Amino acid sequence: MSAPTTTEAEVVETFLAALARLDVQAVGDLLAADVVYQNVSLPPARGRAATLRVLGSMARPLTGFEIHTHRLAANGSVVLTERTDVAIAGRVRIAFWVCGTFEVRDGRITLWRDYFDWADVTRAAVSGVARGAWAALRGR
Repeated sequence: MSAPTTTEAEVVETFLAALARLDVQAVGDLLAADVVYQNVSLPPARGRAATLRVLGSMARPLTGFEIHTHRLAANGSVVLTERTDVAIAGRVRIAFWVCGTFEVRDGRITLWRDYFDWADVTRAAVSGVARGAWAALRGR
């Protein structure tokens, strides 16, 4: 009997679950040494260490992070996701739509490229801060 095979889609699902837990060790374990990570419109991070530094700087102010995957499609080594990411800092929740492209080789992510609309993120941030402030004023 052979060992179960992990598909590229399962690698990405496991990676996103680790990211949602803010589990830097598990995230790093699923990245190839030469991974390229990019939020489109920003410069790419090249390599595992650089990617983890970027993720660490984004995660530092967060008290939580959620990922709601709406669609996931795989074709060979390429996995596409459509999801809503939710950054949480105290009472503030910032939810925004993201489309991600992943390339997986030998069970590790070699490319992670996220696409999102900055206007959508800005609206979500303003709305999230306003809701958080309102909740604070109401004592919740």
